[in-house]
Amino acid sequence: MGGAESYSTWHYQTGLHIWRDEQALDEANFSVPVDSFLSELTSSQMSKQLPIMTEALACIRAEGLKTAVLSNNFYLNSGMSFFPLDRNQFDVVIESCREGICKPDPRIYMLCLERLGVQPNESIFLDDIGENLKAAAQLGIETVKVDDPETALKELETYLGFPLRGFVPHTSLVRPTMEIPKDPLQQYLEEVLGGPKTGPLIVRQFSHGQSNPTYYIKFGDRHLVLRKKPPGKLLPSAHAVEREYRILKALAEAGVPVPKVLALCEDSSIIGTPFYLMEYCTGHIYKDPSLPGLEPGQRRAIYIAMNKVLCKIHSVDLKAAGLEDYGKHGNYVQRQVQTWTKQYRATETHAIPAMERLIEWLPLHLPTSQKTTVVHGDFRLDNLIFHPEGPEVLAVLDWELSTLGDPISDVAYNCMAHYLPSHFDLLKGLRECDVIQLGIPTAEEYFRMYCEHMQIPPIENWNFYMAFSFFRVAAILQGVYKRSLTGQASSATAESGGKQAERMANLAWNFATKEGFRVFKEFPDAKPLARPYSTCTQPEAFPRRNYVTMAPSSPAHTSKAHLILSPNDLPRRAQDLYHKLKKFMDVSVYPAEQVLRDHQVSQTRWTPHPLIEELKDKAKSEGLWNLFLPLENDPEMKYGAGLTNQEYAHLCELMGTSLYAPEIFNCSAPDTGNMEVLVRYGTEEQKERWLQPLLDGKVRSCFAMTEPQVASSDATNIEASIIEEKGFYILNGHKWWISGALDPRCQLCVFMGKTDPEAQRHKQQSMLLVPMDTPGITVTRPLSVFGEEDPPAGHGEILFENVQVPKENILLGPGRGFEIAQGRLGPGRIHHCMRLIGYSERALALMKGRVTSRVAFGKPLAEQGTILEDIAKSRAEIEQARLLVLKAALLMDTVGNKTAALEIAMIKMAVPLMALRVIDRAIQAFGAAGLSNDYPLAQFFAWARALRLADGPDEVHRTAVAKLELKR
Repeated sequence: MGGAESYSTWHYQTGLHIWRDEQALDEANFSVPVDSFLSELTSSQMSKQLPIMTEALACIRAEGLKTAVLSNNFYLNSGMSFFPLDRNQFDVVIESCREGICKPDPRIYMLCLERLGVQPNESIFLDDIGENLKAAAQLGIETVKVDDPETALKELETYLGFPLRGFVPHTSLVRPTMEIPKDPLQQYLEEVLGGPKTGPLIVRQFSHGQSNPTYYIKFGDRHLVLRKKPPGKLLPSAHAVEREYRILKALAEAGVPVPKVLALCEDSSIIGTPFYLMEYCTGHIYKDPSLPGLEPGQRRAIYIAMNKVLCKIHSVDLKAAGLEDYGKHGNYVQRQVQTWTKQYRATETHAIPAMERLIEWLPLHLPTSQKTTVVHGDFRLDNLIFHPEGPEVLAVLDWELSTLGDPISDVAYNCMAHYLPSHFDLLKGLRECDVIQLGIPTAEEYFRMYCEHMQIPPIENWNFYMAFSFFRVAAILQGVYKRSLTGQASSATAESGGKQAERMANLAWNFATKEGFRVFKEFPDAKPLARPYSTCTQPEAFPRRNYVTMAPSSPAHTSKAHLILSPNDLPRRAQDLYHKLKKFMDVSVYPAEQVLRDHQVSQTRWTPHPLIEELKDKAKSEGLWNLFLPLENDPEMKYGAGLTNQEYAHLCELMGTSLYAPEIFNCSAPDTGNMEVLVRYGTEEQKERWLQPLLDGKVRSCFAMTEPQVASSDATNIEASIIEEKGFYILNGHKWWISGALDPRCQLCVFMGKTDPEAQRHKQQSMLLVPMDTPGITVTRPLSVFGEEDPPAGHGEILFENVQVPKENILLGPGRGFEIAQGRLGPGRIHHCMRLIGYSERALALMKGRVTSRVAFGKPLAEQGTILEDIAKSRAEIEQARLLVLKAALLMDTVGNKTAALEIAMIKMAVPLMALRVIDRAIQAFGAAGLSNDYPLAQFFAWARALRLADGPDEVHRTAVAKLELKR
């Protein structure tokens, strides 16, 4: 028979299949040419698969078990292997002709187990040949002899503990935490629907239904679907199956394709929670939005049908359907933002920075006009049942989130798949697909198609709706994740929801920044997530890289996204601030510098000079105060000037031309970083206690992280301990280079230490707010930088010895310190680099003034070749550095700090070195005077050199740049 045999092998994570070969046995009594014999042997009739085995395979795989087939097969004359089964039924296929090993050789069994990733005692093997079974059993595999398929299946059912018949697509055994009592349910069905009192009641659970558990019910000859509230304590107004029943009943009468509802049971004593029944609708559910296996024309027809049924939902006459009171009229999006914000807060398990930004951003960018219709709330392809033979929607499922509201929210939600990857666990996407080649409408075309069907003007602000959609799904996923922690979630994949919620929030923020910040007033239609700048740090999200500075434009649409190269190109309000700031610098700051420099070397240097406080009051009165807080962290401008990072960069450079200016405008480190931490992560009580005095400039602060005993370039190395004890935290540690710690106005220390040394590497650290007058804090000495002590702030070395801090002083919670530290470093990186460019511009200006007024070797220094060369180099290097920093600032504004990681690392690597070169040339041109305290050059140089360590050593930034570059 050339190796053909009737056999079946199954795995408890695996299985092989049976096929018929009775005709082949009959052929063996005749003389048949080899070619004809092989042709007949491999025909579909002879290799027909047994239906009971096909169904059993489907049942096994529906329970999440793996299947494999071991085949003693052969090659055909064509060179292809004889394997007449559908390979898609198996996770692993082992063919003897390809492996060079046949059963009962133990190696072929071990190969199969290895590829499945299971142990012998985790598997079951079925075969009809005793020798094969014996070899498997000797390896520790459970075996089943297949003499009769029916008998073998019954034995396999005993081993597995679940039936291998009655397969229903998209269902599995009811999960243990979601079981419902069958006897009272059967009694209820008999009373409500009638029918036989005998015969088994079959209950299976659908994979659909993230929130409300959904079950397939076979009751006699009736096929039903039961949808219920989940068990346990629920959020107010969530999981309202009563509303689902009402909307389905009303929509069916209005002609919308929905399942036929049969009964609503609000009596929780039946199965534990309220539920409703509907008829089971047979059809096709497309789980993959790319619609594999279909032709482009068929795919397009499916999407057109989906679009039309959505229009049908949105066209329902509310009064005629009796749905006028199904929800509130008007302000739907505003109410939804509030609702999902509350839902998110109620299920929050950890801080998601993008969610925090969205919660502030969305209310400020609401659409001005909103139509009111029935909205589905979860309208997507896999919530539709299609006719198995054509693009006709038979039923729209899952109405839990339906209400009256803005119909455009449904359209945007429907388009989310276009921006999600295909491997996204809970919602498969199309991001890697060429939708045009597949025949699928683009998101923009789908929106236009909807507008045409509804006969409305094109949607102008659909990017807002996209951001809102992703925000809402992030909140839903967070709720699913929270329930998974308590065992209440209906979906088996709920546990992954925590990570997915964060990814959804990041996608939402991606749309929000492009729609809302002044940098992006419009957005290209073609690729709403494409990054239009030269460097890409997320190849998965932005697969292409080009080498142009400006965003590409098309005749149809030109993006206003651009680098603001000059202060004169700033938006009017930022430009006005810049010019006011420049005037203040010229009139008040530069003339005071020598007085302040002299004070820093005087006997009273550790006391702040009254002139500083004088100038601070003046700056505040002129509105030049707290300019640093980025718009994304302070969208309502409660605390700062509401500038984007790029806008502030120009002002920050101007402040950087004087070492004293940042403090005068309350824009100096480390206060800026600490204020941002409090704005982003502080409680209301913490903000009232510490943020407001810092914003007012009444107190100053320091940040204690660096330690002398460890390499602090790796923040996870820190050893200071934070131990919980009787409602307090006890701090012990040795810190140094704590800038600002010696200032008599310093009243707050943000302290970073380890609360759990055994936790994951980046979950060990926590941050606390520590008053500087707390017992146990000792500032042992000021540390000098190139001999400069930098009074009155200084750089302190501090001992923390059994310092007792109330528990409410912790930021975010235990283990969140590293997360806060990374967030704290965001805009501050731009600040330092722009100030360094300010140092460099001032140094070059001083150098030009010097060389045009001094003569050496018979002619002005400005005519010396080396001086001219130095000036040319300095100008070019400053311009290069500024462009890179402005680009980083723009990317931080538009795609976020994480995506801008490469640019941020590059500016930290390049700008301090540039500043050192430019300042050094200026010092050289000044000669000995450049080293003195009569000019700011020596201090500029010292600070530029110090920042090559304070913001992380060059080596760290180079490594980061190289790694990100290799990943692109």
